[in-house]
Amino acid sequence: MKCPVCQNEMVEKDFGGIKVDFCENGCKGIWFDWFELSKLDEKTEGAGEALKEALGCQSEKKERKNPVDCPKCGIPMHEHKYQSSKEVNVDECYNCGGFFLDAGELRAIRDNFMSDKEREAYAQKLAGDVPEFVKAQEDLDREKVRIRAIKGLTKFLRLKS
Repeated sequence: MKCPVCQNEMVEKDFGGIKVDFCENGCKGIWFDWFELSKLDEKTEGAGEALKEALGCQSEKKERKNPVDCPKCGIPMHEHKYQSSKEVNVDECYNCGGFFLDAGELRAIRDNFMSDKEREAYAQKLAGDVPEFVKAQEDLDREKVRIRAIKGLTKFLRLKS
């Protein structure tokens, strides 16, 4: 497989039971097939010299004008914050579910990994910054109160068996 950034041939490496494609002779990027990244995004996951080597690579990511193309599907990938690490942008293929990480991004993800509780709080903070979401949440809360009131008022109308 060709690296989507530098077009060098990627080499399959074993990161402790998870086989990934590593741009060993180029930009040091890593390709993760569907669900592989979630098995290596915490510091306690994975093992071996290949993982140690990848974690030792320094970040040299440059701003790109155009998205990189998925090495599997050939379609443009989408850059966004990784779900468990609000500090790191990753490239994801929405077609095959693969992720491409530039050199240093795996280490950054592992260093900034958020627990489920932290992730929920972060998501709530982001949602709270969107006025449309706040209004929709308020409307939903008012509707719940209204439904409870209607149920209470019509309780006597229900037939008892």
